[in-house]
Amino acid sequence: MLTAMRPRIELLWWQGCPSTERTLADLRAALTELGLDPDAIEMREMATEQQAVQEHFPGSPTIRIEGADPVPADDMPGLTCRIYRRADGRPSPTPDPARLREALKQAVAA
Repeated sequence: MLTAMRPRIELLWWQGCPSTERTLADLRAALTELGLDPDAIEMREMATEQQAVQEHFPGSPTIRIEGADPVPADDMPGLTCRIYRRADGRPSPTPDPARLREALKQAVAA
């Protein structure tokens, strides 16, 4: 049985980035595994550079769990695609699934 969304999960994205759908699918799968509602993800489009700066948006896609990025980035805010690092150091356009699941587990336990 799925429970109400706790913690709050946001997916911030920019229209020019092709990695949003894959990240959304990975995030939904992780939430389902934890018994959380995958449809409760708050999708937030970043449409302007000003909005990206105000939201401290380091690029698309960005996941926030209770307002915090589980994979903090030092990148300047802006409308761009984001590059993540996998556990083995390889670059990736999406967050490492294992790291994402661990961050979600910790948030649920909190």
